[in-house]
Amino acid sequence: MLKSVQILGSSSGFLSLILKKSHNSCYGLSFVAVSTNPLPYSTARRHESVSKTDSLVSPVLLTRRTRCFRASRVCATRSESNQDATSSHPSSAAVHSAGNVRKISFCQWCGGQTKHEVPNGEEKMRAICTVCGKIAYQNPKMVVGCLIEHDKKILLCKRKIEPSYGLWTLPAGYMEIGESAAEGAIRETWEEARADVEVQSPFAQLDIPRIGQTYIIFLAKLKKPHFSPGPESSECRLFALDEIPFDSLAFSSISVTLQLYIDDIRMGKLNFHYGTINKRPGSSPSDMRAFSLDYHLQS
Repeated sequence: MLKSVQILGSSSGFLSLILKKSHNSCYGLSFVAVSTNPLPYSTARRHESVSKTDSLVSPVLLTRRTRCFRASRVCATRSESNQDATSSHPSSAAVHSAGNVRKISFCQWCGGQTKHEVPNGEEKMRAICTVCGKIAYQNPKMVVGCLIEHDKKILLCKRKIEPSYGLWTLPAGYMEIGESAAEGAIRETWEEARADVEVQSPFAQLDIPRIGQTYIIFLAKLKKPHFSPGPESSECRLFALDEIPFDSLAFSSISVTLQLYIDDIRMGKLNFHYGTINKRPGSSPSDMRAFSLDYHLQS
């Protein structure tokens, strides 16, 4: 587990990003691994995607320490829906939607009215209380969950709550204060699928800047072959890889995670993945045709 996590934090080299505009108006990314004595990188190889609408191109880059990263781009851009995805968790402060951030009108500590300006020494607009002077900082929410493999099948839950009611997802949810990411993933799996699992290793970290969320998905195994729907699920079921309902998945993050897992299985090696999901303005959580996967690294 630690080995996979440490790959992202290694200081043995740096990654340089180069934006390129492709013929289909999607921005592709090239990654250059930089070290004191870099080795020549290999030629790009095209992987066949499991999604009917997505494509994966993966140039392999090597450093002198033989650490391997693959950079790729996944696009799904057929259409977009009418509303932005938003968090279902309420806030104690009065807020209004403002794109990537929320406009906070009242102080969450004293209830005083706020003003919006850039504090000294900072670069971003913040909500500052005009009464107590406290600054409201908005931070991403952490979503943790498990990708559970059993008898070469994947456990999915059908949601019984909004958003994405009636659609399938991996057991996952918001991490709580006082627990680790792995502990949160285990708890959420029990709450949604009544499954007692053992975390094996981290599999993917997916950032979604537009809605202020970061997903960490762990590979996990069932301790006992028992599961059943929790309060937030109407059904739990094991799916063979070729039976996964990609047209009925709840969230883009789940679709990306499952695609990456199937691709790894076909390649014969499970990797740790990092990427940024950029959702189109106006897209809903379950719109599988209005997002792109950028900055994709796998080790």
